[in-house]
Amino acid sequence: MAFSQRKMPGFFWNFLVVILFAHSCRGFYLPGSYMHTYSTKDAIYAKVNSLTSIETELPFSYYSLPYCKPMGGIKKSAENIGELLMGDQIDNSPYRFRMNVNESLYLCTTSPLNEHEVKLLKRRTRDLYQVNMILDNLPVMRIAKQNGVNIQWTGFPIGYSPPNSNDDYIINHLKFKVLVHEYEGSGVQIIGTGEGGMGLISEADNTKVSGFEIVGFEVVPCSVKYDPEVMTKLHMYDNISSVNCPMELDKLQIIREQERITFTYEVEFVKSNIRWPSRWDAYLRMEGSRVHWFSILNSLMVITFLAGIVFVIFLRTVRRDLTRYEELDKEAQAQMNEELSGWKLVVGDVFREPNHSKLLCVMIGDGVQITGMALVTIVFAALGFMSPASRGMLLTGMIVLYLFLGIAAGYVAVRLWRTLKGTTAGWKSLSWSVACFFSGIVFVILTALNFILWGNKSTSAIPISLYFVLLSLWFCISVPLTLVGGYLGTRAEDIQYPVRTNQIPREIPARKYPSWLLVLGAGTLPFGTLFIELFFILSSIWLGRFYYVFGFLLIVLLLLIIVCAEVSLVLTYMHLCVEDWRWWWNAFFASGSVALYVFLYSINYLVFDLQSLSGPVSAILYLGYSMIMVVAVMLSTGTIGFITSFYFVHYLFSSVKID
Repeated sequence: MAFSQRKMPGFFWNFLVVILFAHSCRGFYLPGSYMHTYSTKDAIYAKVNSLTSIETELPFSYYSLPYCKPMGGIKKSAENIGELLMGDQIDNSPYRFRMNVNESLYLCTTSPLNEHEVKLLKRRTRDLYQVNMILDNLPVMRIAKQNGVNIQWTGFPIGYSPPNSNDDYIINHLKFKVLVHEYEGSGVQIIGTGEGGMGLISEADNTKVSGFEIVGFEVVPCSVKYDPEVMTKLHMYDNISSVNCPMELDKLQIIREQERITFTYEVEFVKSNIRWPSRWDAYLRMEGSRVHWFSILNSLMVITFLAGIVFVIFLRTVRRDLTRYEELDKEAQAQMNEELSGWKLVVGDVFREPNHSKLLCVMIGDGVQITGMALVTIVFAALGFMSPASRGMLLTGMIVLYLFLGIAAGYVAVRLWRTLKGTTAGWKSLSWSVACFFSGIVFVILTALNFILWGNKSTSAIPISLYFVLLSLWFCISVPLTLVGGYLGTRAEDIQYPVRTNQIPREIPARKYPSWLLVLGAGTLPFGTLFIELFFILSSIWLGRFYYVFGFLLIVLLLLIIVCAEVSLVLTYMHLCVEDWRWWWNAFFASGSVALYVFLYSINYLVFDLQSLSGPVSAILYLGYSMIMVVAVMLSTGTIGFITSFYFVHYLFSSVKID
C-alpha cells in the first residue's frame, strides 16, 4: 500500500467548489462519486479490493492468491488515509466488461498448484474469505434465497467447503449481471473529482449528454472443472460457451496439488429503471430495519422520559433550597445549614484544587477535541457529505477534524488550568501533554497491533510511509495548533470563583456507601441511549455491513450529550449535599463511566455475536481497537459531564448570599 496521492485537503476543496457553483445548480447531489456515462461497447474494467473475512478480521491482498493478473501488470489505485488505515488495497483486475455486450470469456489457466498455494487456498476458503470486486465504484453483490427470503452480501467467497469433507473447491467462474440505466439529458455538466470525491450536476449549456449509467453489479459464483489441455489453447478474452453452475461435486474444481485452475466469467447487461442517485439503496437496505427503527425510537422515548423526570425533580429541589436559604436571616441560615443543607457547608472548599489537576485538564482538553470531532463528522455524514461510496472519507474526515480541533483542546485545557492554579505558568507543558495524551494512547495501541498485522502480512498493516505521514500530521499540525489554542487560553478572560477557598480543608463526613459505587451506577443511563446504536456500529465494523443511518446517530449523540450533562449534574449535587467537596473527578467519571459499560458490551459482542471469530490474533485486534473506542468515549462523555457540573457549581454558589 503506497500512500495516497489524494490529499486530505481535497475534501475541503471539493466543498468550496460546491459552494461556489451552487447558485447555478438545477440539482445537487453528493453521492461519493460523480456520474459516469458509457457508450455501447465502451470497455470498463473491474477493480479488486482486499480479501476480507468476518472470521479473522485480517484483510489480505487479492493477488496473494494465484488469480489471473491483468495484461499490463498490477496497478494500485490512489487511496486516502482512511482507506489505508482500514486495510483497503484496491488494484486493477483483468475482468473487462464492454457496455451492453453480453459475452462469456476465458481469462487464464494457472500453472500447476504447488504445496504452498494449495495450503493458502484451503486456509482462506475455510476462513470464509470473500473477494471484493468493484465496478464503477459499486461493490459486487451476491443474492441468494434462504427460506424464501432474499439474502444479500457484498463480495463472493473464494471457495466452497462441503460439510463432512476434507476437500475444498475454488470459485473459478463468475456470472455477472450489470444493471444499466439509459441516461439522456440536456444542459447537464458533471463536475467531479473521481472516485471517492463529490459530484455537482449543474445547468451548463444546451449540449446533450446521453449514454448508459451503471446502477447495479451482481454476481453468481460457480466452481467449474475444465480440461486444462483444451483451455490452455485459448487466449485472454477469447469467447467460450456459456456455463451452467454444476451442483455435482465431481464437476467442481477441486483445490489440490498439481491442479491447473482455469478462470472464466460471463457478463449480462440488463436495463433497469433504477436511477443513478438511487443505485446505493440496495446496499444500504438493512435486514431487520423495522426492529432497528422501533428500538431506537423506544430507547429515545424512554431515556428522554427518565431524564426529564430527573431534571424536573432536580430543578424543583434546588430552586426550593435556594429560595428558603435566601429568605432566612443569618441565624436561621446557620441553623438550616446544620440541619438540612449540607451543600452550603462546603462553600469554603467547593473550589479547592483537585488532586492530579494537570491530568484532569489534559483529559478535559482531549475530550473537547474528540466530542467536537464526533459531532461535526456525524453532522456532515447526516447531510450526505460522507456516503459509503466515498471509501475511507469518513475516517479521513475524522482525522482532519481532530487535527484542527487541537486549537480548541489547547484553549479549554489551559483556561481550566488558569482557573485552578490562578496562574498561566506551565501552560506550554500542559499544551504538549494535551497534544500527546490521547494521540499517544492511540499510537501505542496501533503500533502494537501493527506488529501483529505485519507478522501476518495483512493489508491492514500500516506501511512505514504512512507512519511518517501520520507522525508529520501529529507534530506539524496538531501539536502547533494545540499550542496556539493554549496561548489563546492564556489571553482569555479569567473565570472568577464566586467564593473564597479556606486554607484548611473541611473534613468529609463518613458515608455508608463508597462514592465510586454511585458513580459507576450513573453510567447506566447514558449507556441506555447508546447500546442499540452501538450494536449496529459494531456490526458495520466487524461484520462488513454498511452503516448509513447517520440521522439517527446524530439524534442519539445529541441525546447522549443531554443525558451525560444531567447525570453528572445530579451526581455532583448529591455529593455536595453529603458535604463531599471533592466533586471534580466524580463529575468527570459520573458520565465517563459509560465507557466501562461500552467495554463490557464489546466483550459481550465478541463472545456472543462474533462466535465465528477464530484465533487469538483476531481477538487481540478486536480488543485493541475496542480499547481505542472506549478511551475516546470516556474522554468525550466525561468532559461533557465535567463542564456541565463546573458551570452548575459556579452558578449555584454565585446565587447564594454569603458573607
